[in-house]
Order: sequence, then C-alpha cells, then structure tokens
Amino acid sequence: MEAPIKTIPLNDLHAALGGKMVPFAGYRMPVRYSSDMEEHLCVRQGVGVFDVSHMGEFFVEGPQALALIQKVTSNDASTLVIGQAQYSCLPNATGGIVDDLIVYKMGEEKYMLVVNASNIDKDWAWISSHNTMGATLTNASDEYCLFAVQGPKASTAMQSITPVDLAAIKFYHFTVGEFAGVQDVIISGTGYTGAGGFEIYVKNADAARVWEQIFKAGAAYDIKPIGLGARDTLRLEMGYCLYGNDITDTTSPIEAGLGWITKFTKGFTNSEALKQQKEAGVSRKLVGFIMQERGIPRGHYPIVDASGEVIGEVSSGTQSPSMGVGIGMGYVQTAFSKVGTEIYVQIRNKNLKAQVEKLPLYKRQ
Repeated sequence: MEAPIKTIPLNDLHAALGGKMVPFAGYRMPVRYSSDMEEHLCVRQGVGVFDVSHMGEFFVEGPQALALIQKVTSNDASTLVIGQAQYSCLPNATGGIVDDLIVYKMGEEKYMLVVNASNIDKDWAWISSHNTMGATLTNASDEYCLFAVQGPKASTAMQSITPVDLAAIKFYHFTVGEFAGVQDVIISGTGYTGAGGFEIYVKNADAARVWEQIFKAGAAYDIKPIGLGARDTLRLEMGYCLYGNDITDTTSPIEAGLGWITKFTKGFTNSEALKQQKEAGVSRKLVGFIMQERGIPRGHYPIVDASGEVIGEVSSGTQSPSMGVGIGMGYVQTAFSKVGTEIYVQIRNKNLKAQVEKLPLYKRQ
C-alpha cells in the first residue's frame, strides 16, 4: 500500500496564493504559481522564495558524531569549522549513491544533515544502520520548515528583517540568529539555483510569521513565491544534480563528476572500490550539453553519435528560460565526454545535434 501524500505546514497558504499543488517526493508541493518562465526569470534577475519544507533534517550529536559522518559520507567533514556547510553524498556498498546531502557543522559535537525529501526514510535507515559507534541521531524532518530566498536581490531585500549582516554570509557558510523577529533561525548561504541568496530553516510554529515577513520585506523588490518547476530549470542551467535523475543508487560519484566531494584521505562506505574506479577510469561520465538544433531533451531520451549508435542517455533536460535553447545533462561513453564534443539527442525519432559544454551551462553575464 502506498504511503499517503504528506502536506507541508504552509500547504493552505500556497493553495490560496494560486499555487498548483502536485504530488512530489511524497508531499503535496507547489509546482508553479504563475508560469515557470516568469518565476525562473524572477529568481535569476530579482528575488523569489521557494517553500522546500519537504526536505529532511537529521541532527547527529555527541562525541561520536564526526566519526559517524566520516564513515557514511564521501566528503571530509573533519575540515569543517562551526558555521560552515559542505556538499557531500552517501555512497552505497555497490558503487552507487544513497543520496546527496549538505552537512552543517552546528557545534563541536553537533551536525545537521539536510537530505532529499524522497529519501528521508531510506537515508535515516541507512545512517542508523552504520551508527555502530553510538552517535546521537535525531530525525527532525517534521519539525522544520525551509524557505529558499534566492536571487541577486535576496540579501538587500531581506536585510531589513534581521540584525545579521546577510552580505557577510559566504557561500556554504551559515549563522544562527534572529530573523523576522524569530530567534535561533538558521540562515544559510546555500541554494539550488546559482542565483545567490539564502536558505532559512525555521521551526514549524514560526513558519507562517517568517513567510509573511519575508514577503513584506521583499515587496519593494517585487518578490514572488516560486514553484518546483522553476527550481528544476534553475538548477539544470547550473548543472546541479537531482537525485533520481542525474544521480541514483546505480551511478557512482566518480561517474557523476562528484570526485570533488569524494575524498580518499579517509575511509568511508565503499571507498576502496571507488578509489580503484577513480584510478582505473570510468566507462561513462555525466556531462552537460546545449542543443545546437531546435528541440527539448527529456530524461531517458537516447544520446547517439553521428552514425546513430547509442552512446548514452539524457538524465535531465528542459528548455532553458535564461538562454532560450534546449539544455540537459546525461551519461555518455567517456570518449564523448570532452567539452566541445558533438553528440545527438533522439527527440521524436530525429537525431538532433547538441554539444557537450562545461558546467554551469548558464554563464552569468
């Protein structure tokens, strides 16, 4: 029997704002309020807010907290200082990825792990099963709301509602302070858009008040609520991976271009096999590409060479609102992974030309 669809705390507010609510990762979520194009450009050029409260939050605490994190994640969390965050992944034992996540160092013996909504239960079970050292684990996913205030105008627009100097928060750093009259809010210089801005973690009880204050402060900057449709096009322009599309339980971090978060200075789940894979080289690689002919690539479309031989598959694709062309990511045979390589995407039985490009696909002007 399928689990019932969950709702996020501000579900009714989003419906009242005209949000088209659809099931996503086990939650009813706003996919758009106006149009994907309008919302996308609002974030690229101004400021917009995503309610991504479906994301999961785990706390890992105690003298063994770091030891557990080092064991289950690919990146090296020992380099973190308090107030710093790190992109990482949870490798599985068979060469794939359980999930990608962000690790926040909250205190000397306290960390917060932020995981994908669709994987909360799977990740919790996975991390718990490796907790042989006795770290204290708390699943706080249902206690927090997460608002991503994103765009080049985010810090200017939000400065009036916090004593925290927002412009001073560096990328992948965070502070805990007062925001919108609420204490102990986590204000993080992270996001999934490449447009700049923050992610704001608040307790459910304070969520409605914080949302309201964000929109009051942002009114002069034409702030808008943004749905998951634009979230996907924004992240794809940056070449950020989406779990379930670009990374899965059968893609390795090395194949996925995540070698930069895979540190062999320590042991972790399946690290020996991944190290060997890195040294030996992989047979396929995740690449970004831009269509050279009119057409919109979509997940699972075949990627072929000039002679029509299948060389890979699209993992994510869309029409780029910023660039006005089809863009995508996909796995191709390593020989075709070099920037500048011509590849073809099979769209409606036609092989349409594309070119492998360096990420991000969208280059800020």
